[in-house]
Amino acid sequence: MKQASSTMAQRQVMTRDLTICGLFAALTAVGAFIKIVIPVGADTMNFTLQWFFVLLAGLLLGSKRAFLSVTTYLLIGLVGIPVFARGGGPSYLLRPTFGFLLGFALAAYAMGKVCERMRSSKISAGMVSATVGYVIYYGMGILYFYFITHFVVVMPNTVGLGAIFALYCLPTMLPDYVLCVLAVIVAGRLRPVVKRLLQ
Repeated sequence: MKQASSTMAQRQVMTRDLTICGLFAALTAVGAFIKIVIPVGADTMNFTLQWFFVLLAGLLLGSKRAFLSVTTYLLIGLVGIPVFARGGGPSYLLRPTFGFLLGFALAAYAMGKVCERMRSSKISAGMVSATVGYVIYYGMGILYFYFITHFVVVMPNTVGLGAIFALYCLPTMLPDYVLCVLAVIVAGRLRPVVKRLLQ
């Protein structure tokens, strides 16, 4: 009897977690279509609201759920469903800017970990977490861009790390950090509701 009730409770927890992670994956997908296209260099950059919802996942869901929600979004896009800013499909892996999407997953996990360690709902703690995620997000984007353009799809006019930073990061860094501030404020309002859902 106890084992049956324990199994049922575990299933309820799993269903709840999958539902919440699915919701945040869907919000991230919606955020991809709210965008400003910035033509730069050999590719284009998109300022989207994806990062805002990734921030909320990291700040509200904890490391494991946040990572699951973002990786679910990435897998949906990689199998061909057009949930990325410019479509979807496995060929996205060869786009130099795909590293920023991978950065979403790592950043969400790291932000969740920081929140779990700090155990504080203060704005200052949220900003520390968001800033850690922000650095990881851009760092992964730069490194992946460099790797793809220098070792996988070698372009005639490859650029160094400094040029990648200047062309593909600087145009969106300030607005993305503004999203960090907004996400921390919104997360503070939503935290009691999400906490109740996760209990």
